[in-house]
Amino acid sequence: RRTIGVIGGSGIAEIFEGGARTSHRIATAWGAPSGAIEEGEVGGVRVLFLPRHGPGHTIPPHRVNYRANIDALRLLGADAIVTVSSVGSLREELPPGTFVLPAQFLDFTKGRPTTFYDGGRVYHVSLADPFCPDLLRRAVAAGRAVGTPFAEGKTYVCVEGPRFSTRAESALFRQWADVIGMTLVPEVTLARERATCYACLAMV
Repeated sequence: RRTIGVIGGSGIAEIFEGGARTSHRIATAWGAPSGAIEEGEVGGVRVLFLPRHGPGHTIPPHRVNYRANIDALRLLGADAIVTVSSVGSLREELPPGTFVLPAQFLDFTKGRPTTFYDGGRVYHVSLADPFCPDLLRRAVAAGRAVGTPFAEGKTYVCVEGPRFSTRAESALFRQWADVIGMTLVPEVTLARERATCYACLAMV
């Protein structure tokens, strides 16, 4: 059966049916992930949940071990990854409370490791369409089913953090993007390098 990896805030772990879960602490070639990975079931689907910022939200976005996080989920059998992220809006038509499905991204991060292939072997991955079409379709259908539509086809600009952007930076980003956040990159790139279906559910 399919296994879905979910990366997000600690409150999301409450999605598991009946509260039943198994906790995994796993080591990877890239070090330890942000925290223990909780395994449970949702609607008959095996789900692996990983808190991106660690227990108690203690890891800032520029210090997250993204490579270990993606690798750990793959080692535990995840064949798709859905991330849940908070973002800021660059558009008046995307007010607080809006759910957004990014279709493209801009990378304005600075010092993060962005690839599994930074020595020994070179691998060029295509990110023309960085998000998984199947997951996007399923997310849209699920949102409509519960009366929570997504704003689709948006562009997410990812900044280094943990600071917010200046007014000048926001004015610049507004020319190109719709929402702004700090965690999409390099998650999306690493998932593609691991040939793993990936989608981001962002909330303004």
